[in-house]
Amino acid sequence: MQIQTYGHGIEVTPALREYVENKLERLGRHVERPFEVRVQLSLDKPHHKAEATLVPAGGKAMHADATGVDMYAAIDLLVDKLDRQLLKQHKKQTDHHRGANPARDGSFG
Repeated sequence: MQIQTYGHGIEVTPALREYVENKLERLGRHVERPFEVRVQLSLDKPHHKAEATLVPAGGKAMHADATGVDMYAAIDLLVDKLDRQLLKQHKKQTDHHRGANPARDGSFG
């Protein structure tokens, strides 16, 4: 996983960068292939805003954004949104064409 964190109108401190990286580590459990995440942190007064684009190798890019009362809350919300999106995509891929359709194989009714 490659993570790029940058600020738009704010300075990204080492502590903030480390927080983003630690939070995004949990996304790796849903993706088998390597992926890249670009995170933009900005201040949209009075709220703090975090946006991310996740690009899996050979996959479909995902985008999410979140606002919070402080930057850490915005990052937490952002990671939760990305986690839900990845879980939904992973579920679609694993459930795709699994099992027989009861209406088609005649075993239903």
